Amino acid sequence: MISPTLGNSEASQNRTMPTSHPYQLNEIVELILLANPKTMLDVGVGFGKYGFLAREYLELWDGREKYDEWTRRIDGVEAFPKYLTPIHRFVYNQIYVGNAVDVLPTLEIRYDLLTAIDVLEHFDYESGLLFLNSCCARARTIIISTPKDIGDQKDAFGSSYETHRFQWKPEHLKQFKDAFFIPEETSFIACFGEDAARIRASLRYSRLIPRLKRCFPLLARLARTIKGR
Repeated sequence: MISPTLGNSEASQNRTMPTSHPYQLNEIVELILLANPKTMLDVGVGFGKYGFLAREYLELWDGREKYDEWTRRIDGVEAFPKYLTPIHRFVYNQIYVGNAVDVLPTLEIRYDLLTAIDVLEHFDYESGLLFLNSCCARARTIIISTPKDIGDQKDAFGSSYETHRFQWKPEHLKQFKDAFFIPEETSFIACFGEDAARIRASLRYSRLIPRLKRCFPLLARLARTIKGR
């Protein structure tokens, strides 16, 4: 567990799964919303945070005002079954238990979006490339987050899967289709795949409007006036 008094750099050195640091939440949720998937696979669900957030913002914010009538499929992969709780059974449609390298090739569905948040550092380079290629085969778009400094983490929570094995960097991910990166102090956040170019364009537009409003407040007021007529 991360103490709320830790700074970003110290927290990144002390985080272990099934949890992860909170500083990237806004960036990752924004990417998920822009991807707007009908089907999503969350690899390395851990505590279930990103499945939970995806379910909340993709379902409860869609205007239907239906609390538990899910219209999207959100599945997960978890290598360590002791992490799974009743919360996971509520949030996820299905969770596949096993090493993602073994599980992904067995899946028949191809998802709109695959997330792997603080997962990649648990693979060595060769196994990681195999994992990433399997991700591309199983999803149109992939969101990856991995620490900028993996530190020296061994087994944790009784799971050998928690060991950090390789320091991944942007140059290792740039080879994938339309890969782009979101600035964040403690993690490399990458998005790539068939829909990545559209997501990147949407992200630029969504961030441009607030900047224009700050820089040109008169134009913003004029736009609101015109819109109200």
